[in-house]
Amino acid sequence: MSVNRVVGVDLGGTKILAGLIEDGRVLAEVERATPTTSQEALLDGLAAAVRELPLDGVTAVGFGIPSRVDHRHGIALGSVNTPLRDVPFEAEMHARLGLPVAVENDATCAAYAEYAHGVGRGTVDFMMLTLGTGVGGGIVTGGALYRAWTELGHMVIVADGEPCAGACSGRGHVEAYCSGTAANRVAREVLGPNGTARDLIEQRHPALAEIGHYLGIAIGSLINIFGPERVAIGGGFGVAAFDHLLPAARTAVLREALAPAGQDVEIELAQLGAEAGLIGAGLVALEAV
Repeated sequence: MSVNRVVGVDLGGTKILAGLIEDGRVLAEVERATPTTSQEALLDGLAAAVRELPLDGVTAVGFGIPSRVDHRHGIALGSVNTPLRDVPFEAEMHARLGLPVAVENDATCAAYAEYAHGVGRGTVDFMMLTLGTGVGGGIVTGGALYRAWTELGHMVIVADGEPCAGACSGRGHVEAYCSGTAANRVAREVLGPNGTARDLIEQRHPALAEIGHYLGIAIGSLINIFGPERVAIGGGFGVAAFDHLLPAARTAVLREALAPAGQDVEIELAQLGAEAGLIGAGLVALEAV
């Protein structure tokens, strides 16, 4: 049995995906509704999803969760859509499963998977932004996953700009301009009260260029800090709108990123789809072995 056989778990606001992972391949998969009545119910639901998988030969379990993570102590600090706050997550899940446990932010897991097995293969410095209900992402620098809060969607790109959503009190964040939620807001402004992000995409609406412009500003700023060779765009809205966002994003990157990085960086569509979170959580699990 391979020592690389692990379980990866991708926690979302509505569903839990758990997968048996070996060498970057998903061998078996379980889907459950996310319990949201209490923190205890959620932790028990995560453990139950893992136990539905064949655990013979599994060496560790990795969790990708929509939360900031205190990596030193294995604590989930807070989540907008799930009842997780200041919970010693690794210790709680180890007690339930009896296996080594590692935890990471879900978007960071997706980025790690794309780096190792997707569009990031062959790079040393890589970045991914996921444009969905919110905006997340992850960084690989010098071939290693950047382990911090990595809340890329909460980087300020417009001083005192649009208010952020949910529990965030900030303004002008990437999430307020480049997420699917932001695109829905723009659609209502330009198409009327029933407009949606999907309508913008189907109509190839010029408003998408403005969203792409803000995306490029964010990418350019991150290039100036981390210097990725390649940037991947994922998430439901990011994938659907990619071709419409890219031209304006590239123009903004050329302006904002210091030369020659802006000219050299590759901006590509993520490849692994819904399995990225699972695979990335599996990679994180390997670090706990």
